[in-house]
Amino acid sequence: MSTVTPPPPRPIAPASPTPPTPSTLAATGHEATDTATATPGRRTLDWRIRFGVLSLIWGFSFLLIKVGTQGYAPFQVTLGRLAFGTIVIAAVLVAKRQRLPRGARTWGHLTVAAFLLNALPFSLFAYAELTIPSTLAGICNATSPLWGMALSLVALSEDRPTRRRVAGLGIGFFGVLTVLGAWQGFSGLDPRGTAMALLASLSYPIGWIYVRRTLARSGHSTLSLSGAQLLVATVELAVVTPLFTSMPTHFPVVPLLAIVALGAIGTGLAFLLQYALVAEIGPTTAQMVTYFIPVIATAAGVAVLGESLSWSTPVGAVIVLAGAALTQSRPRRAPTAPAQS
Repeated sequence: MSTVTPPPPRPIAPASPTPPTPSTLAATGHEATDTATATPGRRTLDWRIRFGVLSLIWGFSFLLIKVGTQGYAPFQVTLGRLAFGTIVIAAVLVAKRQRLPRGARTWGHLTVAAFLLNALPFSLFAYAELTIPSTLAGICNATSPLWGMALSLVALSEDRPTRRRVAGLGIGFFGVLTVLGAWQGFSGLDPRGTAMALLASLSYPIGWIYVRRTLARSGHSTLSLSGAQLLVATVELAVVTPLFTSMPTHFPVVPLLAIVALGAIGTGLAFLLQYALVAEIGPTTAQMVTYFIPVIATAAGVAVLGESLSWSTPVGAVIVLAGAALTQSRPRRAPTAPAQS
């Protein structure tokens, strides 16, 4: 969900589901080249409304994952999600008459990016929610900026550590320990499911850094590379899923509808909304959607699924978000004094 301090919106995820994480990387890791979508006169809805809709979509994605896994295997949920998301992006590509990127090198990098940013984290979240609440999965997703900041200090030479960012990292991981109830020995939590959710959130910034190093200046449009990335991820899951699951003998309607919504709305439509928001208002404002996702995921899990909530979960989530926001902030520059003649 979705997002590290690289240039524009984050790759499709989301829900991460995500998003999560701050929306600062495009699916290609470079500045959006299709600026037509940013023309104010062509907007029918104010950006604040679309911002709220995107927050709701990614926040409810964790609930949809939980419902989907109640009728289908996690790999099947992920495959359906990717397939329906790809269909939405493909339809937009056709409507805009854009082609998929060319070149073996580009497709090779997209294969790695699709695994790190889509196939792996989506599958891990689906497996995690077999044993942990959707509320906890949504909060784990909010740790992506913390992982990203820690990794960028090592992998990206231009990202220098500052006291503010290091403090944010420490505060954020203190929040994680609060969510997990470390003082109680993590009792009541499934360690395997929780570890999978945290690993999924770690996969996003690894993928962002890889994309930033390999595809940031590919010359292809964000929409084209995003469509290709989703297509590759779908193929990857189509290969893996039959190896670990069998064909369903029946098709429960509600979980199936959840998967369709997760793919078409939570992945395809959500990316288009995010892509347009970044082009219109810039990545700094658009990335703030990340901080609403765990709040909505928690509210949805409690209100709709009846998941229990201890005091440490919302308190820890607030601490996590505060730390993440601190790692993304920048100190204000002092005004330059006028030159003396």
